[in-house]
Amino acid sequence: MTMHLLRGASSLNTRKPQTKFTKAKLQELEVAWRKHNKNMKQKGYHDLCYKTFEDYLDYTLGKIKVSKDFKPYEPKPTYRRETQHYPSASIAPQDAVSGQNSTARKENQKYTGTLVKGIATMHKSNAIPVIDEEQARDLARMRR
Repeated sequence: MTMHLLRGASSLNTRKPQTKFTKAKLQELEVAWRKHNKNMKQKGYHDLCYKTFEDYLDYTLGKIKVSKDFKPYEPKPTYRRETQHYPSASIAPQDAVSGQNSTARKENQKYTGTLVKGIATMHKSNAIPVIDEEQARDLARMRR
């Protein structure tokens, strides 16, 4: 019987030859493995680092097949620490001295006296309180 008629038998050598590494080539590959891991860590691809040198050798020889299936990104749930809930007071705290609500809005201050007659403007939009007529004349003449 001839070989070409046998099913499953082949006269062709289809196996890949085993690659043999010298000590120098192994050292060179180990340096490349460390550099690869360092680059992947710097770029933030920690999952692409190889933990052992043997894994890196399999990667360089093409024994590890990377799946090219699309996986949609699923973010991890964000971590939130457990905190107790402290409700705010229903009545605003009162000042111990005056007994008034300390968070209440203050009234606007208004001038009720008779000393200041008005406000004058000097150079550069400088507002100055005017007390008497003599000061008003000095400001009109640009005197200080």
